[in-house]
Amino acid sequence: MDTLFLLAVAAVLIVLVFDYTNGFHDAANIVASVIASRAMTPVQAILVVATFEFLGPLLGGTAVANTIGKFVDLDGVDAILALQILVCGLCGAIAWNLLTWWRGIPSSSSHALVGGLIGAVVVAAGADHVVWGFAELAHGHVTGIVKVLAALILSPLIGFWAGFLLHRFMLGLLRGARPAINRKLRNAQYFTAAGLAFSHGANDAQKSMGILTLVLLLGGFIDSFAVPFWVMLACAVAMTLGILSGGWRIVRTLGFAIYKVRPVHALDSQLTSAAVIFTASAIGAPVSTTHVVATSIMGIGASERPKAVRWAKAREIATTWIITIPGAATLSIACYLLLNFFPVLTGSTP
Repeated sequence: MDTLFLLAVAAVLIVLVFDYTNGFHDAANIVASVIASRAMTPVQAILVVATFEFLGPLLGGTAVANTIGKFVDLDGVDAILALQILVCGLCGAIAWNLLTWWRGIPSSSSHALVGGLIGAVVVAAGADHVVWGFAELAHGHVTGIVKVLAALILSPLIGFWAGFLLHRFMLGLLRGARPAINRKLRNAQYFTAAGLAFSHGANDAQKSMGILTLVLLLGGFIDSFAVPFWVMLACAVAMTLGILSGGWRIVRTLGFAIYKVRPVHALDSQLTSAAVIFTASAIGAPVSTTHVVATSIMGIGASERPKAVRWAKAREIATTWIITIPGAATLSIACYLLLNFFPVLTGSTP
């Protein structure tokens, strides 16, 4: 078997491992408010979420996959080196996901993927092989890293203010309601949690779909960048298995450490997050579910009792967001340097 084929197989497997870690890392983002508000048991929440997570990648289109698969330009780069870059970028993202999961910090898998790929591309092929998008922005076109970062930066702000405004509206709507309304609010979360899970699957799994399609293209297995159905299915399965594994350390942070979540807060957070993420998926903008869910809870808390929001925890989360891209980039660079200690993997002779 030649080196190119082995690297392609390794890259496919690593993409699916990243998709899996994305699933169990982000499971908490979707089920935290459901569990904290006691709308469902953990088992019920995971089963509902896993079902709609699986459907999201299959029915959500490929707009995000196209964006993610094209923010690095590896045309003209040797195929073996190009696959090494993808493998190292993914390994850096996976390592960051595991590190933040272990610490119980809800960081962004999307930021980790972007940082990992940027680090590996820059150190191995040069910064000119990253599609930064600044030149195109001057002509009114949003593409490349500019498009990715714009989506990742703006979506938390939109999540915060959408959550703030929606909760104000809901408080007015429910003014004078009896405590028995909480039962209806809990039951409604079966629908809102399903919607959030679907939108998450439609956005996050597409990131893995885009990278996996790029692997196939660089390996010469397909002629153009078009996502095959089996890639959609494989990514849907990997993410669903990750969701079923759950990221319970992060559930405690999102469900209890930012703001005391009751049924109305959970419902509003799920509605807000699902709307923001699904809209982003439709326009091909890769967003962070972690960021959107966390900031929607902050916005909801701020609209009701700003002093009750645990802003110190929010600052800790925000700090992690800031360092995720450079942190994942550093890990991917370390992976590339380590890989070059093993000549058989680089396609050269010792």
